[in-house]
Amino acid sequence: MEHIYLDNAATTPMADAVIDTMTARMKDMFGNASSTHWFGREAHTVMDKSRQILADSINAKPNDIVMTSGATESNNTAITETARARRDLGKHIITTAIEHPSVMKPLAALEDEGFRVTYLPVDETGRISMDDFEAALDDDTILVTIMFGNNEVGSRMPIEAIGARLKDHQAWFHTDATQAYGLQDIDVEAMNIDMLSTSAHKINGPKGIGFLYRDPKILFKPLLKGGEQELKRRAGTENIVEIAGFATAVSLLTAEEKATRQAKYLGFKKQLLARLDDAGIDYKVNGDLAPDNLNHVLNIWYPGISTYALQTNLDLSGFAISGGSACTAGSLEPSHVLTAMFGADSPRIGESIRTSFGSENTPEQIDAYADALIRIINRLKAKAN
Repeated sequence: MEHIYLDNAATTPMADAVIDTMTARMKDMFGNASSTHWFGREAHTVMDKSRQILADSINAKPNDIVMTSGATESNNTAITETARARRDLGKHIITTAIEHPSVMKPLAALEDEGFRVTYLPVDETGRISMDDFEAALDDDTILVTIMFGNNEVGSRMPIEAIGARLKDHQAWFHTDATQAYGLQDIDVEAMNIDMLSTSAHKINGPKGIGFLYRDPKILFKPLLKGGEQELKRRAGTENIVEIAGFATAVSLLTAEEKATRQAKYLGFKKQLLARLDDAGIDYKVNGDLAPDNLNHVLNIWYPGISTYALQTNLDLSGFAISGGSACTAGSLEPSHVLTAMFGADSPRIGESIRTSFGSENTPEQIDAYADALIRIINRLKAKAN
């Protein structure tokens, strides 16, 4: 049986070029980039070249890029250390009700420390209202942390408008761009973004590596204490192999390639929905099909069909999809994203699945997936009746 992977919002397979880069670095480079001898200098050169590629990808400067273990560390650092560094200026933070757990949990911990957090509601498309944002913003606000695009429903937030509003405000603007990075054009200068988090494994790079962009004006203590790596902003010996792999993954994502992938994934969405329509399947898209969304994510409600039953049957048929964020997949709690969008009593919460496309998927695979999906839904409905 062929297994088809359609859970790319959770993670992506590494590109061949990334594997080749990392294999070469593992064979020929083991020096510590902080060492001053030849081996260290060679490692440092690779790191510098990689950092330049990462910086260029968001129109930043190399020294603005802090290497981390991934978006979770980047988010925790940006949120926790900003709050602690700026508590004398205020104790108010603004976020949304549909952020990733690596944003929500540090914010909950900060509330225990006495900070006040506003969780902006979202509408049924998964977007916040700028009127709600304006109403929440006050003189006590020191940080705004709002994701670039949502990992469960693909909705894109009004990043440009938020950045423009905060340009002359004391609040620093952080965005978790983990799902959008590599698919959408991001310009931290034009968008007035102060901090931005990414993770390599979402763009066909290795797991365990990411970066935090920090505008030069952003000053706070490192989350990890120890050595003086990353210009004293993140302690720990740099993982040159993974940094080089990350840079290779980014270098593959030219502006043309990003546009191509967005168009390809939108085509997959339309292909799958057309097949469902032709088969008379009862469904509703959670969110919408706006062209500026993260087109690799498609979340659908199938009324009367249990998420667990559909996901399990698809898995047994060789298709990997998700009931929501992989970071909460083992939890018994309902999706906080769908709850925020439709309410705690909505049947959508227990009857929806997320399909997320990747660069290796083909139209033929989408057709095969549609065949299985239609067959399973019809069988489950017949059994229920």
